[in-house]
Amino acid sequence: MRIGVNTRLLLKGKLEGIGWFTCQTLERMVHQHPEHDFYFFFDRPYDESFIFSRNVTPVVIPPQARHPLLFAMWFDGGLPYMLKKHKIDVFLSPDGFCSLRTKVPTCLVIHDLAFVHYPEHFVPSHRFYWKKFTPRFAKKAKRIVTVSEFSKQDIHKHYNVPLDKIDIAYNGAHKEYQPLDWEEREEVKKQYADGCEYFVFAGALHPRKNILNMLKAFIAFKKMQRSNMKFVIVGRFAWKYEEVLDMKENMPFKEDVKWVGYMNVDQLSRIVGASYAMVYASLFEGFGIPILEALQCNVPAIVSNTSSMPEVAGDAALLVNPQDVDDIAAKMEMLYKDEQLRAKLIAAAPEQIKKFNWDNSAEKLWESLMRCTEK
Repeated sequence: MRIGVNTRLLLKGKLEGIGWFTCQTLERMVHQHPEHDFYFFFDRPYDESFIFSRNVTPVVIPPQARHPLLFAMWFDGGLPYMLKKHKIDVFLSPDGFCSLRTKVPTCLVIHDLAFVHYPEHFVPSHRFYWKKFTPRFAKKAKRIVTVSEFSKQDIHKHYNVPLDKIDIAYNGAHKEYQPLDWEEREEVKKQYADGCEYFVFAGALHPRKNILNMLKAFIAFKKMQRSNMKFVIVGRFAWKYEEVLDMKENMPFKEDVKWVGYMNVDQLSRIVGASYAMVYASLFEGFGIPILEALQCNVPAIVSNTSSMPEVAGDAALLVNPQDVDDIAAKMEMLYKDEQLRAKLIAAAPEQIKKFNWDNSAEKLWESLMRCTEK
């Protein structure tokens, strides 16, 4: 069988949520199914590290599709031609977009509907494109895969997609995320937090991640405790981050907030593993991989009580209202003062993480892809 895959988001050194899902599941699938031929369709020159096996053929289709007009040109122009040229039997698109101009059965991964719930956080042109075309993509796809029960119900509710057309392939956490011993933790704390304990946030910095409220909560926490606790923020400035930059420069206790930018997984796993707790009070998530990464490191988490996050965190986290700064600050203080509570959350982590791993994700995605080939 010839399997085509949209690999636009396999970008060296720039893998985030959807890119990680694409990378981790595809690497497993191509190795587990050497009897099939995979065609990876890129929109720019690719890195050889993403050609995971001999049964992968890379194909570059211009133009580089990062704007709605270019999305349309790529998915409904160059892509259908290449699917036909290479005699593709089934097409997998992990980033929520697909072609409306092909008869090749499509397995579409829709990670979340954040643009529906928080449209103000998106560039107007992209928001318009998603709003207009996502219902059409959902109807066009033979199977839909999503990453949480919450997102499955959300897609069903907003687009009237039958529940039996939607499969779940949870995200996993990278194997690098493991508990650190005491010496490793002390080394990381010296490197990134002046040798002090610290809360950590990891993710791209844009409004939906709710960085402003987490910073305000940290200020309130510092005023209550006057401890030497730090807050390490890991992630690139993505978009609409002007208010965050202003707060970074002018907030109280700004010397206790460490901004370390985007980190590769080997560095980020150590920063997360050495932290006192993950603070992930995002406004909305289809899944929330950083939560799972923290739990895999035996690091407790403070997460939002919205969307998929309680589903991912289980009993290994404290839940907060992401709109309530006082609630976030109170949970920071509670975790800081109560070591028994922290130990209880850590003890709950191993059972919770059993539900999520990339091997299972790849298997579920493969099963859904194969269902697309059924007559």
